[in-house]
Amino acid sequence: MPDLNARFPSSLMRVSTWTRFVHGSVPVVVMRPERPAATPLPFLLWFHGRTVNKETDPGRYLRLVRAGIGCIAVDLPGHGERPDASMQDGSRTAEVVEQAASEIDGIHADAAAAGFDPSCSVLGGLSAGGMAAALRGCSHHPFRGFLLEATTGDWGTLCGRPGFPAAAVERLNPLTHLAGWRDSPVLALHATLDEWIPVDGQRRFIAALQAKSAHPASIELHEYARTDAPHEHMGFGRMASDAKSRGTRFTAACCGVEVQDPA
Repeated sequence: MPDLNARFPSSLMRVSTWTRFVHGSVPVVVMRPERPAATPLPFLLWFHGRTVNKETDPGRYLRLVRAGIGCIAVDLPGHGERPDASMQDGSRTAEVVEQAASEIDGIHADAAAAGFDPSCSVLGGLSAGGMAAALRGCSHHPFRGFLLEATTGDWGTLCGRPGFPAAAVERLNPLTHLAGWRDSPVLALHATLDEWIPVDGQRRFIAALQAKSAHPASIELHEYARTDAPHEHMGFGRMASDAKSRGTRFTAACCGVEVQDPA
């Protein structure tokens, strides 16, 4: 069932279905354009950040479906329709991220069975959700691109914080596991003054991807000098509309979908 606090606009509610993937274990909301530009549909597989849920940020989803792109938004482990307070307080973030990353292949397979195009998908996420996307990118994958917002692919900057014990960072840190990263377009969006996830780590991660890429111009970090969002982290504040539009254009480009104005 939809989160009653989500306040999806009626136009988005019409194209949204709440269901569960991966043998009924992972709650998702599936959104399809009313007049899909292609069948099967290209889509964004999206993971939210810690403490919120898959219904957060309907403006993002509305832009995508208006552009003719599907979206599947996923509840992180312990969040939304599978609540566990101990997985939301930050003390188990690495565990949440690792579990989410391990579920991606099953979600992707079920998306294909539901009529989405498995050869034309982008993987993305915000904060902890973006960490799961980056972690999954470190081994063979089917995605055409990665949309990473207010997150980091260098867990070294978080090592020792609650939720990021040194052993987990050493085992999982994407920056040190790039041997299996397949050259793919990346758009990273970050607030320069982010108080929760320092931008320096993401700068290092993006620089490392560019250094090993045959197409470094397809890998971009766009920084916002100031957003006025809480902690310069949550939702990009007054730059939220710009961030959503950039994400939509990036997803469309990766999937070969032409859009005039995704906003």
